[in-house]
Amino acid sequence: MGEVDPDFVQAVEHRPKPHTIEAENIPLIDLSPLKSSSDSNNSLAGLVSEIGYACENWGFFQVINHGVPLECREKIESASRKFFALPREQKRKVRRDEVNPYGFSDTEYTKNVRDWKEILDITVQIPTTIPFSHEPDDKRLIQLINQWPEDPPELRDAYEEYAKEMEKLGFKLLEMIALSLGLKRDRLQGFFEDQTSRIRLNYYPPCPAPDLTLGLGRHKDGGVLTILAQDDIGGLQVKRKSDGEWIFVKPIHNAYIINIGDIIQVWSNDKYESVEHRAMVNSEKARFSIPFFFNPAHYTWVEPLEELTNDQNKPKYKVYNWGKFRATRNQGNFKKLAVENIQISWFKT
Repeated sequence: MGEVDPDFVQAVEHRPKPHTIEAENIPLIDLSPLKSSSDSNNSLAGLVSEIGYACENWGFFQVINHGVPLECREKIESASRKFFALPREQKRKVRRDEVNPYGFSDTEYTKNVRDWKEILDITVQIPTTIPFSHEPDDKRLIQLINQWPEDPPELRDAYEEYAKEMEKLGFKLLEMIALSLGLKRDRLQGFFEDQTSRIRLNYYPPCPAPDLTLGLGRHKDGGVLTILAQDDIGGLQVKRKSDGEWIFVKPIHNAYIINIGDIIQVWSNDKYESVEHRAMVNSEKARFSIPFFFNPAHYTWVEPLEELTNDQNKPKYKVYNWGKFRATRNQGNFKKLAVENIQISWFKT
């Protein structure tokens, strides 16, 4: 077994039971202990306990007092709305393609459409290095930069400011999750030196037949963490682990919704589980959301962490490469292949 953060051991021994506020049944967690250097180890341990509880029992939670300035969020939300209000032909000038997954993507709106939405994907690290293809034997790499639309002109600055805040929050959450697993606080940081994180601007137009389609179908996120900002319309639904019911996540002003992805499920050797979720559409109002997908370097080999496995808890997954995993999903999503999307269950031992 690996070493546990020595500064945290004593406090964890006496950590209080988790106290979570239920917002439509998913935990709401106050991150204010992270903003004060005077907080005791007991206070931090309580926060870690809450996050561990949420990861193990829900896979989802909301956070408040997270430290992201409201003005920063409002800037990117405003710029996002302006972009999606443009004529479709103008937005398509920065359309993503089979090679570059960063850019605009839309759906022809019909009653049989799979996902009723428009998106703009923007990478965080410039350039972002990813595999050229999903083929296992293809060792070529490609470096990609963002496709920036001409309008609105303030979008790029708003995005760059927001991306920095999302990174800071992502690393804070990683530290708390590591501690909740009994790991050293910085155990997971090294996987992000050449991160493949991205931000997605989502626009869900009003749908005349919301009972016939979804904004986004049921799925699990393949990366490490997702940090979601949603507007006051709402639409996110989470599949509750205890009974399989779909739970509507009620919007909370200036809160962020956090969900763990497949990589944390593998790293934790199934102690924490990535949970299915989906997005509903509205018949009268447009909905906007902004997820930040916190993902490691393309060359990351994903497997249960050595510190969390032993003879009594053997690894439940074979190792796989994150870059190839992501490239396989990109290929399937772009071509709308009539095959099952790659899942971590394929790597079960």
